[in-house]
Amino acid sequence: MKARIRQRARELGFDDCRFTTAEAPASSPQFQTWLANGRHGEMGYLERNAAKRVNPQLVLPGARSVICFAASYEVPNRQSAIGNRQSGLVARYARFTDYHEVLGERLKTLTAFVNELGGEGSRSLWYVDTGPILERDLAERAGLGFIGKHTNVISRKLGNWIFLAEILTTLELEPDTPEKNRCGSCTRCITACPTSAITAPFQLDARLCISYLTIELKGSIPIELRPLVGNRIYGCDDCLAACPWNRFAREGNLMKPHARDDLAAPDLIGLLQLDDDGFKKKFAGTPMLRTKRRGLLRNVCVALGNVGEASALPALDKANRDSEPLIREHAQWAIEKIEARSQ
Repeated sequence: MKARIRQRARELGFDDCRFTTAEAPASSPQFQTWLANGRHGEMGYLERNAAKRVNPQLVLPGARSVICFAASYEVPNRQSAIGNRQSGLVARYARFTDYHEVLGERLKTLTAFVNELGGEGSRSLWYVDTGPILERDLAERAGLGFIGKHTNVISRKLGNWIFLAEILTTLELEPDTPEKNRCGSCTRCITACPTSAITAPFQLDARLCISYLTIELKGSIPIELRPLVGNRIYGCDDCLAACPWNRFAREGNLMKPHARDDLAAPDLIGLLQLDDDGFKKKFAGTPMLRTKRRGLLRNVCVALGNVGEASALPALDKANRDSEPLIREHAQWAIEKIEARSQ
């Protein structure tokens, strides 16, 4: 049965498929401590459904197995836009059609296939990054990869440019061998983090992470952290890019047709001109809709404040009169930074 599921997963484009039990992850106490210390910031949903995250039986009663999948989003020969005075930097995973949709379509098919194999009474539930489960811990226990010091999953055959997905099922499937940590003495990811958000090996303070600041945080980016954001306008890849296991990364067939090349290095001043309709049209079907216009233009203002030149001032002056207070606040900060550099 496992071989048939793996084969079907490969046919649908997944790069790896492994199996584990539906028992609670051994790391559950660490997750609860992380929450208790407030390191999740404003991501209240993590706290609201914490009980489910540490007990898969509360997610799918009667679950016996978890099938874990990986899909690579590596694209060879990517050029970095870090520090470019005209362009913003978007995290690699967001330069595609929304992976929730792409992977979700395949998982629906796979879930139906799993239930057919199990026969009458079989129940299964799929997730792509949205379910109340500790997916990285389950992926490690299934042997899909190991959790690196940057707290992301690293596959020995795919690197860390991977999406994770899961199917919880009432079928009892033989678990695969868990992966062991293979970071060794390497600390490249810790050194690479612009904001020192990786406070120790395997420990992340989300409140300092640029991905959190530019995506999850809904209000003002703390002033002391703005200069460290650089020209990153949606997420940050620095810790992932530093990982030496990426020498094994390879392009995945599933995401390749869904690449959005226009998001590789978007023009900052052009983005600042977007009204609400323009924002929705440009980012339709991508993860970047999540920030809404106010969040993205907030990030764009910070980026221009860090790398922009005097030529950006007219666009920032306009943003400083925007109806959205969040945009006005960050536009004013950016104007002050550019003017200070121009003196």
